[in-house]
Amino acid sequence: MEKPNLSAHTPLMQQYFGIKAQHPNTLVLFRMGDFYELFFDDARKAARLLNITLTRRGESAGQPVVMAGVPVHAMETYLARLIKAGESAVIAEQVGVAASGASAGVEKLVRREVVRIVTPGTATDDSLLDPRSQNLLAAVCQFKDRYGLAWMELSSGRFSLLETASESDLRAELHRLRPSELLVADGDGSLPELGLTALNRPVWHFDPASAYRLLLTQFGTRDLRGFGCEDLSAAIGAAGALLQYVQETQKSLMPHLSGIKLEQPEETLILDPATRRNLEIDRRLSGELEYSLLHVLDSCITAMGSRALARWLLRPLRDRVELDARYGAIANLLDHERDHQRLTALRERLRNVADVERILARCALRSARPRDLAGLRDTLAMLPELARLTQPLEAPRLAALTAALQPHQALADTLLRALHEQPPLTVRDGAIFKSGFDADLDHLRELSENADSFLMEMEVRERAASGIDTLKVGYNRVHGFYIEIGKTHAAKVPTHYTRRQTLTHYERYITEELKRFEDQVLSARDRALAREKQLFEALLDQLAAELKPLQATAQALAELDVLGCLAERASTLNLSRPQLVIEDRLDIQLGRHPVVEHMIGSAFVPNSLCLDTDTRLLVITGPNMGGKSTYMRQTAVIVLLAHAGCFVPAQSACIGPVDRIFTRIGAADDLASGQSTFMVEMSETANILHNATRRSLVLMDEIGRGTSTYDGLSLARACAEHLATQVGAYTLFATHYFELTQLADRLAGIANVHLDAVEFGGDVPKLVFLHQVKAGPANRSYGLQVAALAGLPASVVARARGYLAELERTPVAQAPLSEPAAQLPLLLQPAPGAPPEVLRLLRQIDPDGLSPRDALDWLYRLKNVLGP
Repeated sequence: MEKPNLSAHTPLMQQYFGIKAQHPNTLVLFRMGDFYELFFDDARKAARLLNITLTRRGESAGQPVVMAGVPVHAMETYLARLIKAGESAVIAEQVGVAASGASAGVEKLVRREVVRIVTPGTATDDSLLDPRSQNLLAAVCQFKDRYGLAWMELSSGRFSLLETASESDLRAELHRLRPSELLVADGDGSLPELGLTALNRPVWHFDPASAYRLLLTQFGTRDLRGFGCEDLSAAIGAAGALLQYVQETQKSLMPHLSGIKLEQPEETLILDPATRRNLEIDRRLSGELEYSLLHVLDSCITAMGSRALARWLLRPLRDRVELDARYGAIANLLDHERDHQRLTALRERLRNVADVERILARCALRSARPRDLAGLRDTLAMLPELARLTQPLEAPRLAALTAALQPHQALADTLLRALHEQPPLTVRDGAIFKSGFDADLDHLRELSENADSFLMEMEVRERAASGIDTLKVGYNRVHGFYIEIGKTHAAKVPTHYTRRQTLTHYERYITEELKRFEDQVLSARDRALAREKQLFEALLDQLAAELKPLQATAQALAELDVLGCLAERASTLNLSRPQLVIEDRLDIQLGRHPVVEHMIGSAFVPNSLCLDTDTRLLVITGPNMGGKSTYMRQTAVIVLLAHAGCFVPAQSACIGPVDRIFTRIGAADDLASGQSTFMVEMSETANILHNATRRSLVLMDEIGRGTSTYDGLSLARACAEHLATQVGAYTLFATHYFELTQLADRLAGIANVHLDAVEFGGDVPKLVFLHQVKAGPANRSYGLQVAALAGLPASVVARARGYLAELERTPVAQAPLSEPAAQLPLLLQPAPGAPPEVLRLLRQIDPDGLSPRDALDWLYRLKNVLGP
């Protein structure tokens, strides 16, 4: 190792400055012997993020060189912490041997090169990734009036794109994907606000023509027609920028990126960001993963299966053929008791399956480790047994998966013969390969491990040949191997012995045979490690030749795991097969919310729902905590699960065509953009009213709460009427405005349902929520009772009861829906007397529809009625 002279003018630091100049905004980990060192501001940042010690050595511009380092053997641990913090790192590795002579100057300088750049979106090592979550890199490109979005999971080789003209659809897709890194063109101010921190890249990386050529080179094709994206310029621009970035960071070929998948927004059930949050698909509103829908459903055995299940849930499909294929496979696994046993055996075998998707990606990137290949070996050994278990199953999807479980027999045999049962963590540790796999390696190991027996054999031979009984063959670290003979036997020393060392009473000699043996033994370990590395690279080459069929097998294993998981969940959670129909209909009998039911057990009360051509909107009333929100959410969850290909928590579910799910449930201030709770509520409502169609499922909860009573009532009424008469969507409309229950009598397609509660007891009655949906409107809200349950002081609740009684005696509070009353004052006061004619005229006025001249005319009419 070179002397670590860290003065700025030394060749070592000049080498560092050259690398840092190429990566000014990225942490540079500069290999120096047994440590990766960081310098200057990089060191200060790393010390803060990693809690490592700052040191100072040498000078630069008159100031000490600040540095911090991490041991080579622990680098992956520290790197994982940097990636988790959102940082990227350049790995500058020692790639040569120390130079000598004049060219090296005073120091012996080892050459260093950037061997990889690890970023949050391009990490592939197990230590840097959550095994059961996707890690995505994405890019957005605007071309003319279209938006292109491309994303990649480098750790599995998935590469996808889509194109849309809708900003809202673009944001919805980004919220679904949640990429670890997002690339955009530098200075592109025309992109909409995406809600994510973006990394600026050169504009020319997004040029569709350049990107097109780059993609053709990567995929080895003449055009992109086979991928269905030949004319999608914006999407191609995004995909090209993504590929350019990955090529720069990985510093290697990427044969596992062999194609690209086009996704169409119209293929999926579209969920906007608010809906994804409110339905808590893969995480709760608090951000926790526990007790999300995915958490309750995920009993997958493999990490590949968990990631696939998440993709199914986050991208529910509208393709009835594909969904029926998934239903059929689940049903086939649950047909009868024999298949229940088969399902158990199948899932048990999957416990021996490694994360083949990510292993193959690391093999393609040449970053695989010995234990990766051991995991692949064990998986390939399990394929025949898995195929035997799935072979009798008749569902078309299961038959296709069985066919994809190719044995890869030649490769499986090679890995079985080659690798130790438990190989080491890294190639540099050696002991990867079994004895008998490679003759050269066996010979080198024998030299290294059996030197003593050779020396003993040689000593016996040389004693016999020379006639010197006291001749010894030995070794020391300074002089190496030698033959030692006492000076009294000098006359008997064979002529082919060469003197190596003279001692007081002995002479030490070397022979050509012993010299050859010495060269072999002293370098045997290094040569054995080099041979093992060579053999390991040869195995990676063999894997690369079978990469595509191996990837197909990995995908089949992941899907088989998902289907087995969903079958097990269907049995355990009492789920049923949904029925997809072409009629406009949403008929759910005894539906349940799987997460709430999982948390409270048998106490959950199932409820039914029916929306069809005659009934499009349900006005849902009832007390707080009565279950309105759960009833609404469970409907959306059932529809979502059906479109993910899962069985659903209901006695039966008949579901017509659905294109989108919208939710307007709960709200909070958006301080970052300066929006109040009410503004957030109105923005989400506006999105629904503009984008919902007759085939959308809309959940609206307590519209109008954030403003005054009659402003809120008016807005809620107008929204309900618009959804029922203009949009015609499947709508669940929960409200505390009991006046809205009158809409069922005034407009076709609207019906009332309510969730009830009962009071019992004496002076302090107890409130019991029944959580059961019944036809008709609720007769009271039980707001004060819920407040008492929440712990409000009894005096406050009693005071509120008095105010409530006074309000209920006030005629204005009982005004019919068709004749809105005046705004309630903050404190109730006697209403001043006014002529009936004036009140009649006031009720006729529509302030929002008046022109200035009309307003003036109304003033004169009122003045005439009142008189001089």
